[in-house]
Amino acid sequence: MRASWVEFLRLVGRAAFAGALAFASPAAIAAAPPMMGRGAPDSFADLANQLLPTVVNIATTQTLKAGSAEAQQLPDLPPDSPLQQLFKDYMNQDKNVPHHVTSLGSGFIIDASGLIVTNNHVIDQADEITVTLNDGTSLPAKVVGRDEKTDLALVRVKAKGPLPFAHFGDSDHARIGDWVIAIGNPFGLGSTVTAGIVSARNRDIAAGPYDDFIQTDAPINRGNSGGPLFDMAGNVVGVNSEIYSPTGGSVGIGFAIPANMVRKVIDELRQYGETRRGWLGVRVQPVTAEIAEGFGLPSTTGALVADVTAGGPAAKAGLQPGDLIVGFDGKPVADQRTLPRIVADTPVGKSVTVDYLRGGKKETARVTVAKLEDTPDPDEVATKTAKPTPPKPKASKVSQMGLSLAQLDGGTRAKFKVPNDVQGVVVTDVDPDSPAGDNHFIPGDVIVQVQSQAVHTPDDVAKRLDEDAKAGKKIEMMLVSRAGESTYVAMPLSDAG
Repeated sequence: MRASWVEFLRLVGRAAFAGALAFASPAAIAAAPPMMGRGAPDSFADLANQLLPTVVNIATTQTLKAGSAEAQQLPDLPPDSPLQQLFKDYMNQDKNVPHHVTSLGSGFIIDASGLIVTNNHVIDQADEITVTLNDGTSLPAKVVGRDEKTDLALVRVKAKGPLPFAHFGDSDHARIGDWVIAIGNPFGLGSTVTAGIVSARNRDIAAGPYDDFIQTDAPINRGNSGGPLFDMAGNVVGVNSEIYSPTGGSVGIGFAIPANMVRKVIDELRQYGETRRGWLGVRVQPVTAEIAEGFGLPSTTGALVADVTAGGPAAKAGLQPGDLIVGFDGKPVADQRTLPRIVADTPVGKSVTVDYLRGGKKETARVTVAKLEDTPDPDEVATKTAKPTPPKPKASKVSQMGLSLAQLDGGTRAKFKVPNDVQGVVVTDVDPDSPAGDNHFIPGDVIVQVQSQAVHTPDDVAKRLDEDAKAGKKIEMMLVSRAGESTYVAMPLSDAG
């Protein structure tokens, strides 16, 4: 009986794998391929022996100025530790003496001439960088280029002869469940090999604008940063960069930057000393179920345009806030995370098509991709427009939403530091136990549009809300400017009082 149940479950697994459990015939089930896992290798020794010479340890030294906050920072010790006073006395005694801080990390050689890939945070602000090869040779290193957005850096050493180097693989072929090994310098112990599997793909851990991490359970600890993640063919499929850990040690959740992203960034650092990313000139946000209902969209797929930069490529092509981008340069845009990565990887100056939905109708625009440049902080722009001692704004309350609103004028702009180029109705107060509170409205937010119509007074907002509520609309879409950045907010009209 037990064997029969095992066979039954195995057959069910086959049908599920084929994607036709509900409709599979006995013949189809029998014909489905068996679900079989590949066993672990007998040993990683041969592969590790081949790859260890390509991995290096990186030590950096940074000089902190006397009296700086960093120089005076105490170690993280328990409040009742007897060492607390000892360190305080030491800091006070040497507060006028510069301090030298040493940190450790990992890297790997990608060229026989001595080019080495590592994390930017490993070498950031370093005065000296020392690379130690697997044979114990120590060499000074210089930075070729670095990229903060992806946390990657390229350094160079000069050796007496050609160095062994690693090869990049195709990280898109790394599957969940594939075996991988990590090599690095955990806790400064020297070259260390650990093994595990690819646990997940496309992880967004809010580390940067282009997050697309490979998650692995291969043990990764402090000091592994910048080291390679290898597949079983000995190719680099990722650069180990982050860990999730409540203790500071490995708990089996590590993250690596995919090799395909690394290769492009490193090629640009090698050629130009900097990255040259494409720029579209839009700010996008995710499409939630509420936003999809509010705009009448068929699904939550795509990237919703919340703001368009004046004079940018998207503005020149006629894109507008509220457009839903579903394709870029022939590639589908699944969500708001996908678009920035595709645009960034597009060559500067290339003319591409952008597919988008506007008012339920599919449109196509032609855009020439520009180079991404640093933009001023919106808070700095807002600060320059502020004026002292503003008058108290006269507010009108929209009770069904829990908002108190006021017209934008010199006083309200100064009070809430609203940039001069933002037009709309400013929020002066929010009832925390209301739809507005649930949607994280705060004083200083500016309602620019309600259901794609511009508003200029509190009465404009109230009138539109009342009309749509009477018409039976359940979700009201508001375009809101917050600290100079625009975003769409889906407000439930069904909760109106």
